[in-house]
Amino acid sequence: MRTDTSPGTLPAREHLPAGDAGTPVLDVVIPVYNEEKDLQPCVLRLHEHLKRTFPYAFRITIADNASIDTTPQVAARLESEIPEVTSFRLEQKGRGRALRTVWSASDAPILAYMDVDLSTDLNALLPLVAPLISGHSDLAIGSRLARSSRVVRGAKREFISRTYNLILRGSLQARFSDAQCGFKAIRRDVAQALLPLVEDTGWFFDTEMLVLAERAGLRIHEVPVDWVDDPDSTVHIVKTATEDLKGVWRVGKALASGSLPLDRVTRPFGDDPRDRDIQDVPKGLARQLVGFCVVGGLSTLFYLVLYSLFRQFGGSQVANALALLVSAVANTAANRRLTFGVRGRGGAVRHQAQGLVVFAIGLALTSGSLAALNAASSDPAHSTELAVLVAANLAATVLRFLLFRAWVFPDRDDSAEEPPFAALNSPSSPTYSTAPQSPQHPQYPGSHASLPQRQPQQGTYDTASTTQFRAGEAADGTWRDATMQLQPVRPHDTDPRNSR
Repeated sequence: MRTDTSPGTLPAREHLPAGDAGTPVLDVVIPVYNEEKDLQPCVLRLHEHLKRTFPYAFRITIADNASIDTTPQVAARLESEIPEVTSFRLEQKGRGRALRTVWSASDAPILAYMDVDLSTDLNALLPLVAPLISGHSDLAIGSRLARSSRVVRGAKREFISRTYNLILRGSLQARFSDAQCGFKAIRRDVAQALLPLVEDTGWFFDTEMLVLAERAGLRIHEVPVDWVDDPDSTVHIVKTATEDLKGVWRVGKALASGSLPLDRVTRPFGDDPRDRDIQDVPKGLARQLVGFCVVGGLSTLFYLVLYSLFRQFGGSQVANALALLVSAVANTAANRRLTFGVRGRGGAVRHQAQGLVVFAIGLALTSGSLAALNAASSDPAHSTELAVLVAANLAATVLRFLLFRAWVFPDRDDSAEEPPFAALNSPSSPTYSTAPQSPQHPQYPGSHASLPQRQPQQGTYDTASTTQFRAGEAADGTWRDATMQLQPVRPHDTDPRNSR
């Protein structure tokens, strides 16, 4: 599946309108498991900070992960005493499961979460969500590894954190600096499209979400944070690290095979309205050139090694043909996946057949060059042969790129296809109202706080009484209710073997 030429299934980012609204702009989720001591101080401190510094309406959601102490009672008391606090209970553990469930059901356009120990300084909360509110970014993360971050923690955790992020950079080509900091936010429209692709229900949930978002071309904003380690943390480091490594292998395998439909989470080129009118712009040309040059350079080295090897057992023409054939197959496969972003097995045989035609042209150029060299000199030196072949390959490389781009892997014309989320840009799309809601609206299970209801709007909008937010659309073309019941999102969410 080509993602670099996709028109984008998500709408262009928009700045969220300011003003008093019945629907919270920010929903901060606090996943907890047996946190009867820390929960109340955390919620009170967070609520006081948001009341004092956050200029929009907000909600604090306590997600109880099957606690067996008095955490549910503490959450219920906080919910009854503070209007901006709501809670619900999951009967299975797993931080990822809790976040996916709450985020999938929330009506707030900005979704965030933080750990209950509040290790991260709350002064970073507004900088965290501001790029999402303004429409600048899709996700935001707190980073303890940024240069201006100030972190207090032991050498053991420091080593584990940095090692883990090095593994992500080396294996999954991740460019974000800190995957494990429990301080993240995401736009709701992005979450609706991205969360169904995330499989993990535990601690690897964050990493998987960020890797998929980055591979889909979404913008991730990083905020340097001040962070103090919690010495009473109940996280099992060895078990968590083992599960994370399994997750890295699973996600890496899925990305390599092209089985993830990341085109569902792409953005259109340019979020400025002026950019959306640009027509016939070559997409990804610079990136394709760089990728093609890198693959071409490696293929040339591979070809020269093969030629030198085959030359020991036969003539120059036979060695050239065999070396070029093997390197051409590898070159087509590498360019297909890395340069032109074609994923999956669909069309692979056809692409290789077309690549062999390109190979034949390269063979004609290099063979002709060798023939001309042999005609000029009866016994040319091996170094001279290699120099001639390099020059011939450079000439063939330019032609190969043009043929790959225009014939083998042409840009698809997606104008006739209706993307799964195409209705998001339609003026008649249902919207979510931010006007005050009636008490008859659906609620979270186990919660006494009402959630705003989806209201389809037609004709003109009464902007004096309500502010509109675009809602996400499901892949089957139907609109999902923002107040849907909190049921397991994936079948394996009910797997009793998952103890986290």
